[in-house]
Amino acid sequence: MSDLAPLAEGIAVDPLVSHPADYHVFHEFIERCKNLPAITTAVVWPLTEVALNGAVEAAVEGLIEPTLIGNETAIKALAAQLGVEIGSYPLLHAENEIRAAELGVAMCRSGNAQAIMKGSLHTDELMKAAMHRDTGLRTSRRISHVFILDTPAYARTLMITDAAINIVPELEDKVDIVQNAIDLAHALGISEPKVALLSAIETVNPKIKSTLDAAALCKMAERGQITGGILDGPLAFDTAVSVKAAAIKGLVSPVTGQADILVVPDLESGNMLAKQLEYLGGAQLAGIVIGARVPAILTSRADSAEARLTSCAVAVLMHYAAHPLVKGKAGSLTAR
Repeated sequence: MSDLAPLAEGIAVDPLVSHPADYHVFHEFIERCKNLPAITTAVVWPLTEVALNGAVEAAVEGLIEPTLIGNETAIKALAAQLGVEIGSYPLLHAENEIRAAELGVAMCRSGNAQAIMKGSLHTDELMKAAMHRDTGLRTSRRISHVFILDTPAYARTLMITDAAINIVPELEDKVDIVQNAIDLAHALGISEPKVALLSAIETVNPKIKSTLDAAALCKMAERGQITGGILDGPLAFDTAVSVKAAAIKGLVSPVTGQADILVVPDLESGNMLAKQLEYLGGAQLAGIVIGARVPAILTSRADSAEARLTSCAVAVLMHYAAHPLVKGKAGSLTAR
């Protein structure tokens, strides 16, 4: 038998059942931010309709207090063309995308911004400034990306990591990727997230690196090197999200069929999985970069208005999970 024979295994499984009939996740996150102060946010190069409207919509919703960073003349012209009022928002001039990213990162480093938001520049231009060793937003953790999904086909909040930053992460990178995602889940109200370490099969195969990494990560969690979640793997996608698929394969685990976090082997598989769920499964996606000094809000031109708002809401929840509000003498709330 070929070493890769398990990849050809086919199991007929009924579609997921007993799930909500509509979207049920994003609205809850936005509602949870209603009683939280808006966070100051450096909005880098908002020079398209989607980028500028996204920042203004989030400000109107009370999620962020934006500083718009980019070509001042162009931003004002775009706002006038769209009929968007930006007069109440600070505007910081930058002659190009690279300079805008540097200024946004500098605002976050100095404490003048509690989050950074991607406008219409390329993600790599923003992240290059954010990940600069001396002037960026690095911490002791590796920076990673998480997609948060709202899909009618799954009753739980679903997170996929990493599908945008780490191309082919090594085991030591995955430790931070997993811990980052667990910490984010806590901020979103999931007290003990179930983490599925994805591969193509459920058994350890020395010729499939993702199965070895999954086994090592599970043992590391047992030894307290990863905390706050329940890990299992390797798991195939079907057994991670379907109780019936897991039962057919004889898998017994607290994670199978009810995963909150899907840890993918590499960026390519994660990106394809997330976009397949979006375009063929009807999921909505919000995106956030974590492991840095502040959350980085990544939005796409294809995002719905609610997905853009949810990305901002996730950043708000992350910020206040790290900086809880406390009551002052007059009863007002301030960050600790």
